[in-house]
Amino acid sequence: MNQSCHTSHGDHDHAASSHTHVHDEESLRRIVNRLSRIEGHIRGIKTMVQESRPCPDVLVQIAAVRGALNRVARVILDEHLTECIGRAADEGNMEAEIEQLKTALDRFLP
Repeated sequence: MNQSCHTSHGDHDHAASSHTHVHDEESLRRIVNRLSRIEGHIRGIKTMVQESRPCPDVLVQIAAVRGALNRVARVILDEHLTECIGRAADEGNMEAEIEQLKTALDRFLP
């Protein structure tokens, strides 16, 4: 499956990159599966709130989702560093790629 290292998501405009890369099918499947599990976990938290479950229980589940999101973000970042940054180095546009990564990390990191 071909995907750009920089894509537009929702209402957010991201700079389009001139290159695309092929995600390893197994890696893509693992990421999508992780995100599906996180999605299900969030639905479970919503149900807990609707059922007036104890706040500490809800907070523990929110912490679990945060951890899962951090782990999937790490996988995506690792893939970006090996695929996109490596490709940018080969193509001679490393500075632009690093600037885009810095912008993304500024939004991602607290």
